[in-house]
Amino acid sequence: MPNTALNTTPIGGAGYFFRGISLAMQPGTRRFVVIPLLVNILLFGAAFGFVLTRLDDWITSWLEGLPGWLDWLSYLLWPLLAIALLVVLSYFFSTIANWIAAPFNGLLAEHLEAKLTGETPPDSGLKDMLKDLPRILHREWVKLKYYLPKAIGLLILLWIPAIGQTLGPVLWFLFSAWMMTIQYVDYPFDNHKIPFITMRDALKQYRGKSLSFGSLVMLCTMTPILNLFVMPVAVCGATAMWVDHYRKPMISL
Repeated sequence: MPNTALNTTPIGGAGYFFRGISLAMQPGTRRFVVIPLLVNILLFGAAFGFVLTRLDDWITSWLEGLPGWLDWLSYLLWPLLAIALLVVLSYFFSTIANWIAAPFNGLLAEHLEAKLTGETPPDSGLKDMLKDLPRILHREWVKLKYYLPKAIGLLILLWIPAIGQTLGPVLWFLFSAWMMTIQYVDYPFDNHKIPFITMRDALKQYRGKSLSFGSLVMLCTMTPILNLFVMPVAVCGATAMWVDHYRKPMISL
C-alpha cells in the first residue's frame, strides 16, 4: 500500500478542517465516526436549543450593569457579548462531549493515522479501549487543568466595564481557538503517549496554523446545525495535521 503520510501541497490550518470533512466520509473511516457524531448531535442539539432561547435575556441583564454614561455602547456590545457567550458555552459543551467521546475519538484518530501512513490498522477492540480508559480520561483532566486558570482570568476580565466587555470577547475567541486545536490534535499525540507539555510546545511551533485550524473549529462549534457534525471532522483534520507535521519528529524522540 502506498504511503500517503506526507502531503506534498502546503495546507493551512483551516485547510486541515476541510480535509477532515473528506476524510470523515471515506470508506473505512465512517464506522469510527458514528459514535462521536451521535454524542455531538445529542449534546449540542439539546444544549444549543436551550441557549438560543435564553441568549437575549442573559445579555440584556448583563448590559444593565453598565454605568449610565456608557449606555450608548450597548448597541455595539450586544453582538460582542453574544459572541463571547457563545464561545464560552460552545467550549463548555464541546468539553463535555469530548469527555464522553474521548475513547472513540482516540480510536478514530488511531485508525485514520494508519490509513494515512499506509500502515496496518491496529487490532484494537472494546477490551483495549476499556484498558486505556483511565489514561484517556486522565489526559482530558490534564487539558482541563490547563484551561481552567486561563478561563477564570478571562471571565474576570469580562466583568471589567468597557475594557473587559470590548477586549474580552476577542481574547476569549483566540484562547478558545487555541484550546480547540489542543483538544483535537491531542488525540493522535496521546495515542503515542506523548506528554501534554511536549504536545503543547510542538503546537507553538506552528502557532498560526494551530490558531487558524482552531478558529474554524470554534466558528463551526458556535454555529447551529454545523456544531452537530464538527467533532469527528475536527478529529480527522487534526489527525491529518499530526501526520503531516508532528508524527515523524515526535515518534523519533
